[in-house]
Amino acid sequence: MKILIVDDEVIIRTGLAKVIKWKELGLELLKPAASAEEALQRLPEERPHILMTDIRMKKMNGLQLAEKAKEMLPELETVILSGYDDFAYMRQAIRQDVSDYLLKTSGPEEIIKTVLQVKQRIEDKWKSRNEDDYKNREIRGRLFEQWIMEGEAAAADPRLLPYYLPHLFGAGEAAKGGMQVFVLTAEGWGTSPSASSLLLFAVHNMLNELLQGETLIFKQRIILALRRERRDPSPMDSLLPVVQKIERLLKCSVCVAAGRSGRRPEDLHASYLTAQYAMGYKTLLDQPLIDYAQISGRRGGRTVCTLEEEKELSAILLEEDSVGLNGWVQRYLPPELEDPQATVESIEALVRSAALSAHRWLERVLAATGQNGTAADQVQPLVLPAGHGLKDALFQHLLSVMELYHHHLAGGRAAHTRRAMAYIREHLGGDVSLQQVARHVHLHPSHLSEVFKKEAGMTFGDYVTRQKIERAKELLTVSPAKVAEVAGAVGFEDIKYFSQVFKKFTGRTPSEFREDAAARHAAPSSPIDMHIS
Repeated sequence: MKILIVDDEVIIRTGLAKVIKWKELGLELLKPAASAEEALQRLPEERPHILMTDIRMKKMNGLQLAEKAKEMLPELETVILSGYDDFAYMRQAIRQDVSDYLLKTSGPEEIIKTVLQVKQRIEDKWKSRNEDDYKNREIRGRLFEQWIMEGEAAAADPRLLPYYLPHLFGAGEAAKGGMQVFVLTAEGWGTSPSASSLLLFAVHNMLNELLQGETLIFKQRIILALRRERRDPSPMDSLLPVVQKIERLLKCSVCVAAGRSGRRPEDLHASYLTAQYAMGYKTLLDQPLIDYAQISGRRGGRTVCTLEEEKELSAILLEEDSVGLNGWVQRYLPPELEDPQATVESIEALVRSAALSAHRWLERVLAATGQNGTAADQVQPLVLPAGHGLKDALFQHLLSVMELYHHHLAGGRAAHTRRAMAYIREHLGGDVSLQQVARHVHLHPSHLSEVFKKEAGMTFGDYVTRQKIERAKELLTVSPAKVAEVAGAVGFEDIKYFSQVFKKFTGRTPSEFREDAAARHAAPSSPIDMHIS
C-alpha cells in the first residue's frame, strides 16, 4: 500500500517523511510532492492509496486537490493536515468524504494512529470486494455448470442467468442464428501442471477480451459458449482469427473442438457433450480445429488384434526385444489412426486388444513353467491418456509386461528352465529341438538338458511331447480342424506316429478324444443342475 505526502513547506514534508517509519507500518512512502499541481501530475502513474496533504498551499489548496484526486482515483483515501483548527475547513472536508483531519501540531503517535485506521479501512474494502468477487465467481461458475455442462436447466435460477451469464442470457431475444459450445486446450509452455495451468489462464483471459462469450476453466480445458445473430458469421469462422491471434501473442498452440450447434439455450448442454466428444479425436486427427459435424458419421474401424499380430507380439515379448516391440507398435496402430472411419472407441478397443494379447502371453508362459496365477496381481492396468499418446501408452504397457516376466518372474535358479519352457510353449508348431531352445536361453545343449531334468523333474524330450499333446487336446476340443492338421500344428509330420503318442498319453486316439469332448459338451443338464439353475 502506497502513501503520498503533499506540502509546500519543505520542513513539514521532510519531517513527516523521516520522523515516521512508514515501512514498518506496511506502507510504501512515495517521494513527497511540493504542490498540489505536482501531485496531480504524478497520481495517474504512481497511484497512491493514501493521500496526506496540507490544507493551505499556494494556488490549489488541499481540499481542491482531494476533490480532483478523487475523480482520478475513486478508491483514494485522503487525510487533511492543517495548522489551523478551523471548523469550516473540517466541515468542508467531511462533505468531500475526506478520510480524516489532523492538525500539524499532532504528535507522531496521533498521525500513525490515524494513518493505520485509514489503512485498515482500505484493507477492509479490499477484503469485502474480494469476497464479493469470489462469491460472484462461485455463483457464475455453478450456473455455467448447471445449465451447460450438467444439463440441469431446471436447477438454475432463471433470474440470475442474465446477470451472471449476460452474453448468453442477456437482454433481448434469444439468438436467432444459434448457440454453440467449444472446448479448447492449449500447449507450449511446458509439461508441468503449473505451466499448463498458467497458459490456460492466459488463454482464458484473452478469450474474454476478444470475444463476447461465456467461458469457464474446467479440468485443464476451457469451455466456451457463444451465441450469434442470423447475420453474424458462424461461431467457428469468428473464433478462428481469435485463436490465431492468441497463438501468435502467447507463443502456444490451441486446439478447438466445436460441438453441435443449437437454436435454443436448452441446446447448450448437447452442444457441450458433442464438443467434449469431438475433443477426443485430437490424437486421431492431429489438427487444430475439430468439428463434431465432421466426425459424427464415422462407423468405426478395426477393434481386434489378429492372430498373426498376436503371434508376432508373443515372439517379441519372449525374446525381450524392446526395439522390436517398439517397431511392432508403430506398425500396429498408425494404419488404424489414418482410417477415415476410425472412432475413438474403435482405436481404444484395438489398443486394449493388444494389451490383452500380452496378458494372454504372460499367462501362457507362466502356466508352462508352473507359475499359474503368480502375475495376476502384478500386471498394472492399461491407462489410456485422455488427450494424446496412445502409441506411447501401449508401448509402455507392453514393455512393463515383458519386463515383469523377464526381470522378476523368470528369475532365480530356475531361470533358464523357465525360459526354455516358455519358448517351447510358444513354438510348439515350429522348431523346439534341444539345440534350438538351448540357443534361445544361451546354454550348451547338454548343459540345458541336465539343468532342465533337474528343475522340471522330467527330460527335455518328455516335456516337449507333453506340451504338444496338451496343445493338441485343446485344438481337438475347440477347433474343427482335421486330425492331420492338428498334428501338423503341434509339430508332428507323421499322423500315424502322432496318433500313437496321443493314445499313449491319453488312452484314446485323437478321433475318440474329440468325440468324447463333443459328447460332454452336448450333454443335457441333469435334473439336479436344472433345478439349481
